[in-house]
Amino acid sequence: MILEIVTPEATLYKGEVEAVTVPGIDGEFQILNNHAAIVSLLGKGTIKIKGNIAIGEEFASKFGTVNGDKTLEINSGTIEMNDNKIIILAD
Repeated sequence: MILEIVTPEATLYKGEVEAVTVPGIDGEFQILNNHAAIVSLLGKGTIKIKGNIAIGEEFASKFGTVNGDKTLEINSGTIEMNDNKIIILAD
């Protein structure tokens, strides 16, 4: 599936991923390939991205790595999943 992470400053990542775990406002949840369509608000927390992904040099400092997964701290946001494409608008 395709993940796109967009902030007010720039698109931090766009590419293929295996799974994404996000901090929903009612708790953390994970999205896998062929997940049902969803739109949800995100709270403060960590986005965890599973897969062999390459982050551009200009944004590498914003991401961390935990147990081989890329991570990104956010304050809030919105997520939309439809047709195996995830768009995260994050602050």
